[in-house]
Amino acid sequence: MTDNLLRLAARGQAVPHPPVWFMRQAGRSLPEYRAVRAGIGMLESCRRPDLVCEITLQPVRRHNVDAAILFSDIVVPLQAAGVDLDIVAGTGPVVASPVATMADVDSLPALDPQAVGFVAESIRLLLAELGETALIGFAGAPFTLASYLVEGGPSRHHVKTKALMYGAPDVWHALCARLADITLTFLQVQAEAGVHAVQLFDSWAGALSEADYRRFVLPHSRRVLDGIAGIPKIHFGVGTGELLPAMAEAGADVVGVDWRTPLDVAAGRVPGKALQGNLDPCVLFAPWEVVEAEVRRVVAEGRKAPGHIFNLGHGVMPETDPDVLTRVVSLVHSL
Repeated sequence: MTDNLLRLAARGQAVPHPPVWFMRQAGRSLPEYRAVRAGIGMLESCRRPDLVCEITLQPVRRHNVDAAILFSDIVVPLQAAGVDLDIVAGTGPVVASPVATMADVDSLPALDPQAVGFVAESIRLLLAELGETALIGFAGAPFTLASYLVEGGPSRHHVKTKALMYGAPDVWHALCARLADITLTFLQVQAEAGVHAVQLFDSWAGALSEADYRRFVLPHSRRVLDGIAGIPKIHFGVGTGELLPAMAEAGADVVGVDWRTPLDVAAGRVPGKALQGNLDPCVLFAPWEVVEAEVRRVVAEGRKAPGHIFNLGHGVMPETDPDVLTRVVSLVHSL
């Protein structure tokens, strides 16, 4: 597939309407997802190609989105490489032995592509089912993965992460270089299996100043993105309005924008780049006339960029009414 809507928009080519998909579109907002995952742990779900295929397809069937995103998790390649971690319900990823020293970094294993063969098999199953719908692969960026490994789990203020960055930059850069290797291997497996695009999630990069992002993060994200060729690359973070120019330099074709920065403003900050976003997920809980007005605003502002992929400014919240998402897709398609 060389000319699906997502790929056209990512390249800034003409499309009849902005392609639309939603981050976390496959997940707890769907009753069919909750039913199929009942009693099955998150990481186990990610390792079962039949289940990955079914969950990935659910929002395509229900919402008629223009792209599916592979059902997985950013810590899947870490666990596959041998890092002792688990995803705890209500908490998120929890790491048994957090990274603090160079010896800890040296002990981190590399990722053998065969260790994520289940991902390649999932993609092959999906490509046989998706038809003209694009399939997006993804991975976590080195900074966000490093934050989980250093903090031992999710963190609001990233105190240990920043302490390591500032206090032991040699350890920090060694850690991110190791994680860049793992991330790139994981994305290459997906690209070789046939995904039509990839997204690099740097969910926590917004915790940094631009100067710190350029010093401690940009080189490692660039290394990952430079290693993927031939398919569109999307780069997304939360709270990154002031980082958008630096993130664009990392090498993605499409820059994801959260809801805080209007797309027409973002287009001025990253000239020449296609954009993805950026409806506030909370708007979906408002009356429909409000949702419609906000969707129209986002689409209008997105026209200031060479290409626009409609999405939320972050992931779908679990309490979201799926019918509202379906109506949003239909509205974007009408525009």
